[in-house]
Amino acid sequence: MSQIRHGRYSIYIRPISYTIDLGIINGLAIFWFFDFINPFKFCLIISVSWVLLSLYSKFYEVYRYTREITILSLILRQMVLFAMIMLAYSGFYYELNIQPKTILKYVAYSFLLIGLFKFAFYYLLQKYRTAFGGNYRTTAIIGRNKQTIALETFFNENPEYGYTHKKTFNVRDKDNFNLDRCFQFMGEQSIDEIYCSISELTNQQMTRIIHFADNNLKILKFLPDNKEIYSKKLKYEYYDYIPILSLRDIPLDDSVNQFLKRAFDIIFSSFVIIFILSWLTPIIAILIKLESKGPVFFKQSRNGFNYKEFDCYKFRSMTPNKDAHIYQATRGDQRVTKIGKFIRKTSIDELPQFFNVLFGDMSVVGPRPHMVSHTNMYAKKIDKFMVRHFVKPGITGLAQISGFRGEVETDKDIIGRVKYDIFYIENWSLLLDLKIITKTFFNAVKGEDKAY
Repeated sequence: MSQIRHGRYSIYIRPISYTIDLGIINGLAIFWFFDFINPFKFCLIISVSWVLLSLYSKFYEVYRYTREITILSLILRQMVLFAMIMLAYSGFYYELNIQPKTILKYVAYSFLLIGLFKFAFYYLLQKYRTAFGGNYRTTAIIGRNKQTIALETFFNENPEYGYTHKKTFNVRDKDNFNLDRCFQFMGEQSIDEIYCSISELTNQQMTRIIHFADNNLKILKFLPDNKEIYSKKLKYEYYDYIPILSLRDIPLDDSVNQFLKRAFDIIFSSFVIIFILSWLTPIIAILIKLESKGPVFFKQSRNGFNYKEFDCYKFRSMTPNKDAHIYQATRGDQRVTKIGKFIRKTSIDELPQFFNVLFGDMSVVGPRPHMVSHTNMYAKKIDKFMVRHFVKPGITGLAQISGFRGEVETDKDIIGRVKYDIFYIENWSLLLDLKIITKTFFNAVKGEDKAY
């Protein structure tokens, strides 16, 4: 017998958001910017365009667990698409003589208000959940392991997301675990969402849980075994009528995203080369030469996109030695010169890699490339290590700003680095790149413990 789920009013959030946003774009247009046009015709065209754009860009697919950076990315993408529609409208109806400057101003004001509303609504909902316990969902977890404990901790320590966790069932406790008692508990506690650890359940148990969820209007979600799958995203496709799951969906496989990232790399690296390296290189070169004999630049073979080798450039920070291509710098390394310590601490030694970016061997942001000898070693030793080579390596990366830069002292360091690199590859966005660059800059200014 199916049970009715108690209301949480979530179904009203998206229609309210649509109504307010349409009110903003139409209101500003008619009463401020374009009061000389036919309001009925304009409102119809602009409203239909907005709805279609939002469906395409998934503008309103914001959930309780959605991060702020994702919301900002959605706003910027919708703004660019809407600006293009408005410019096309002005071109089609050229007799209205709508100036591009007026359109851009209109779009900017519209999205300023839409953005303010969207974030205000987002934070007010979080406050409503924490202060009043509203807009919540009750959860239960089947399976007890590292993954499910982390999920339980997330539910309990982040009340602003609106989850009330009731119980985690230990499948391995054969004496006390019973699916019928689980189902009884979920019915009595009005559980909304059930989370299952795939690795701990048999096919027969999974079938029973799915049957229960379907017949009792419960949302059912699965946690992959982290030992087998690092990916947080599985791509669902159809080959004719055959469903296919891809292990990971890489945003940079999309040609538009590739173009955006490459354009950003060229612009950013050109700026650094022209306005920073043009005057800084002679100064660093003189300081390096004054302290020790040898070249100003250090060239080293590293593995990049698709495992292809390339020459990675740095300012030389060590005295010339035969071990430079084999051993990483360690804490207190005697090979590092005095000026070398400074440029390594401030990451100035990495700046020549902007030439690698301009040449197309590297990107500003991406997984850090390793020495060829280390790459070969880690490829055999560390699971999923080669996934890093699905994209171009970067001067900085998500792993580097998350505490996994510099010397690899233990296997934990390289495992953590790979985990963050894979997350970056699967969740790339231009905004994420900007966030990483900003954090890298502040880390370089204040100095990092592992920058030696």
